[in-house]
Amino acid sequence: MLLSRFAERATDLLTALPEEGQPTQAAVTAALRQAVLEAFRSREEYVARMVEIDLLAGAPNQSANSLRKGIRTALLDQGVRCVDAPDGERELFVVVEGDGEAFEVLRPAYMDQATGKLVLSGQLRRLLGADGGHCSAGDDEATSREGM
Repeated sequence: MLLSRFAERATDLLTALPEEGQPTQAAVTAALRQAVLEAFRSREEYVARMVEIDLLAGAPNQSANSLRKGIRTALLDQGVRCVDAPDGERELFVVVEGDGEAFEVLRPAYMDQATGKLVLSGQLRRLLGADGGHCSAGDDEATSREGM
C-alpha cells in the first residue's frame, strides 16, 4: 500500500515536469533501486546494533552502568552524541519543572552528529541554588537516576 501510494505520487510529480525535464525510465528505476538498497542497508545496521545491545544486556553479571556504557558506545559509533550537561548547549534541553537558578538533568539530550539535528531533547529540573541546599546540573545522583 505504501509503495503504491509512493508510485502514484511519483508518477504525478514526473508528469508535472516539462517533457524535456522528465527523467528516463531507466534513471527512475536506478534511483528507486538505489533507495531500496540503502533502506535495506540501514535496516541491517539497525538490527545488528539491536542484537549487540541485546547480547550486552543478557551477559552474565551485567551491571546497569556497564550496560549503559555499552549502549552509549553503540550510539556514538552510529554518530549519536549524548549530552549529559547543558553547559554551553542549553538549547538542547527543556525545563520541565521546578524553581530556582540551578538545574538538575533529568534526561540527557541526543544529537545526530551527521545531520546536526536533535534526536531527543534533554530535560532539566530547576533547583534552588547552593543557598537552598540543592544540587546543580551534572550531579551524580541525577545521572544515575536518569539511567534507570
